[in-house]
Parts: sequence; C-alpha cells; structure tokens
Amino acid sequence: MSGLLFSTIEVTRQAFYRNALSYAIVNLKPIVPGHVLVIPTRVVPRISDLTPNEVSNLFASVQDIGRVIERVYKADALTIACQDGTAAGQSIPHVHVHILPRKFAGDIFEGQNDEIYPALEKSESALPKDLQTSTTVADAGRRAGQVQTLKVDADDSRPPRTVEEMVKEAEWLKTFFESSNTAVDGESSPSK
Repeated sequence: MSGLLFSTIEVTRQAFYRNALSYAIVNLKPIVPGHVLVIPTRVVPRISDLTPNEVSNLFASVQDIGRVIERVYKADALTIACQDGTAAGQSIPHVHVHILPRKFAGDIFEGQNDEIYPALEKSESALPKDLQTSTTVADAGRRAGQVQTLKVDADDSRPPRTVEEMVKEAEWLKTFFESSNTAVDGESSPSK
C-alpha cells in the first residue's frame, strides 16, 4: 500500500478507510468527537477538477463512512461540509469533505446548530500559516521528499491531538470497515 498525502501532508497513519479513488482520515483538531475527513486519492484543489468517476466515488464514500460514523458515535444526524476553494474557507488545497456526527442531546452546538459552520471555517482557515515543510519522505514517487507536517499554535482553544491519539482512533475505526474490505489494511476495493 502506498502512502497517503493530504495535499503535501503525509496522513497514512491517521487513515481508516480506503478504496480505489478515496480515503478517510481522523481529524487533527476535531470540532466534535468523530469529526473525520473524506478525501479523493488524487490531489486536486477543487471539486470541478475531479473526474465524474472520482466525484461519484468520493460521495459514495461519504455515504458509506457517514453511516458508520453516525452509528459508532451514537449520533442522530451528520453535518457534511465541503469548502470548495480558498474564498469558501478551504485551507488545504486538496478537495476534502468533513463528516461531523451530531446529536439532539449533548451536542456542543445544542440549540445553535448553525454555529458549527463558523467553527468549521475557523478550523480550516487557521491551518495554512501553520504548515511547515519537513524533509521526511512519505511517498518519494509522489512528492520527492517534500512532505509537510502540521505545526499548530499551542495556545489555540482546540489543541491538536497527538499522532498516537489519531492512530488509536483510526485503528479503532478500521475495525468497522474490515468486513467490507475498505479498511486501510484491507484490500483496496471500489466503494459500492
């Protein structure tokens, strides 16, 4: 299995789902527990840059992953969002869809559902200035050693999780996809 890049950021260890054209990762700074990203394997900045087959696969993956996330996080609904371009708040120049499990009771945005969108925009807009280049080679064939890691301000109100925390969640989530051969360690098969 080749490494996974989110733009130029190596994310293989935080991935829990993968098929021929898409993959999913746990979030560095989740807005709510279970906040994940679904990403096309091919690095492109905008939805309009994807082929029709890639768009179909991406959103079929969003459906498959959303069903599991809603169930395992005992949610009542999902917020599904895509910031398509920098003017829309997209910070990483690689198409990605956010899936956030939501609850009637106990949701951090309870009674203020629309407040999740400014939180999502803030989450995205804070990232570009915090990227730094690393010389770690994650996928030499793709980026010739120019892989980035995230450097985040420690005073931020939503501190980033450690790699170990993200890997632990990703390993747990993989178990819900193993029977369908779409877990990262399983066979890479197209989504239904």
